[in-house]
Amino acid sequence: MPKDSGTHGARALVTGAGGGLGRQIAIDLAMRGVDVAVADLNEKGVDETIALCASSKARLLPVIGDLTADDGPENAVRKVVGAWGGLDILVNNAGYGGIERFLEMTAGLWDRTLAVNVKALALMTAAAGRVMAEQKSGRIVNITSPASRMALPNYTAYAASKAAVDSITRSAAITLAPLGVTVNSVAPGMMDTEMQRSTEAVLARLEGRNDVDAFLDERTRRVPIGRRAEITEVSATVIWLALDAPAYITAERLNASGGLDRD
Repeated sequence: MPKDSGTHGARALVTGAGGGLGRQIAIDLAMRGVDVAVADLNEKGVDETIALCASSKARLLPVIGDLTADDGPENAVRKVVGAWGGLDILVNNAGYGGIERFLEMTAGLWDRTLAVNVKALALMTAAAGRVMAEQKSGRIVNITSPASRMALPNYTAYAASKAAVDSITRSAAITLAPLGVTVNSVAPGMMDTEMQRSTEAVLARLEGRNDVDAFLDERTRRVPIGRRAEITEVSATVIWLALDAPAYITAERLNASGGLDRD
């Protein structure tokens, strides 16, 4: 990381930054003076995110491609290093979640979920880790979920993939700790994102609930703090780990779930 406050001059890559939480993280990093590579499969979403960051003084780099391709993670990291000479921060935010009843699960759902949430994240972490190891500095933040610790029969592939993210985070952290690189994760609570809305709509349908608003209210009441997370609150947690947290913190899972994840 740069030797000043760890902000101006830092170079970040945020995956899944074409919308939702990833977009907010990219914006917040840019507003802190961090140069941000905005990675997503959705070119329109990338362009919109970059436009929202335009008022910052940060350099912005579009990285458009499929991270589930065999060379996708390596190409993304290579593009950032080619443009800026290195990489200081990686936020693995790209994710996929599909709803299927446990006894009706399909290979297609498992393949897509594991490709995005596990394989791409692991290979991206390794690709960025190699660059950061050479620099003897860097920070990686993975987005996990309270689902990784829950029994969710209609959401099993997603929950299992996030349990894998927890495992990858610990393994990467131990590998990179002697090389000056930290690896941590953030577990967001329920947020008002497109992915959250679409997921809950399908869950309501599977449970035979016609009153979606009532269904959402019931789910919200499960959160001990009594409300859903603001995207800006979760982003602030990621930013803290990426920029402000002591360098001694690694292999940690930081819950930003309002108490939904109680462990």
